Amino acid sequence: MKRLIKNIGLLLLSLVFLFVIFFFWASAPSLSKEAYAILGGPKDKMISSKDSVFSIVTYNIGYLSGMTNNTAEDKPKSLFDQNLEWVKQKVRDVNPDIIALQEIDYKANRSHLVNQQEELVNLGYPYFAKAINWDETYLPFPYWPPSKHFGKVISGQSIVSKYPLKEQERIVLQRVADAPFYRDPFYLERLAQVVKVELNGQDVVLINVHLEAFDKLTRLNQMREVMLLLNRFKDRYPTILLGDFNSKYQDVDAGIQEFLDHPELSSAALNNDTIGNTFNSRNPYKRIDYVFFTKNTIEEVSGRVLNEFGEASDHLPVLMKFRLK
Repeated sequence: MKRLIKNIGLLLLSLVFLFVIFFFWASAPSLSKEAYAILGGPKDKMISSKDSVFSIVTYNIGYLSGMTNNTAEDKPKSLFDQNLEWVKQKVRDVNPDIIALQEIDYKANRSHLVNQQEELVNLGYPYFAKAINWDETYLPFPYWPPSKHFGKVISGQSIVSKYPLKEQERIVLQRVADAPFYRDPFYLERLAQVVKVELNGQDVVLINVHLEAFDKLTRLNQMREVMLLLNRFKDRYPTILLGDFNSKYQDVDAGIQEFLDHPELSSAALNNDTIGNTFNSRNPYKRIDYVFFTKNTIEEVSGRVLNEFGEASDHLPVLMKFRLK
């Protein structure tokens, strides 16, 4: 009996030891910190802009997993190939000058090792800003079955542009304070990605965000951080704040109301008569993706939710055409 108890104890200790090794290995990053924010493009300017009207899109691309995002459903490569080709065709049709993306993968296992940013850059967007917010050697999610684990994840936010980008800042926003110890090391960093784009010789600040989805208090705190960030730039530059805010327009108590009510901001493709829901793409029932802009320096020419992108992601993109005043 003593030998049995001893053997059981040794087995339990071995399992704990193996779990600890797995935990630290799986949650370890695979990239250096220097690779977390990369600004790229040709040394010589590709376009000398003389346009009067420009266009910008925000799109949570959902790593091109469609409506299977965060589920344990089968995600064959054919699904991602089909969604990628569909999005590329729709980007060609809409032909925006700048695209701000969230949940974009850079050779992650869950999306079959395709560099999704590179695929979009090759459509005629030679300038790019890349900000990693999720770098895990092995992500054991969805939890069950293990065959559906995401595995190695390298994901983040990108801005691709026909016009020169410069001076990228990758700003990590507040984390969920009370996340369990076993979850926190595997959880993504929520970011504000800040770059300047040169349009007709003028610098325009772009702030691309992807805010907390599951914890309201954390999301409110992140919004306060983003508001402070906006205040750094709005009086000195034309500024566009855009992305996935995970905050519902239809909720009068939601934190997004502070941005909607801001006296110096307007929101593209959004009014009480035409809300234009962006989530989910199969049955859009709420607006959580936005394009805000400083209305004293930017004029909205037109804007709309791009319903034609369909279910390539669980979100729909938002387009704004604009002039600089």
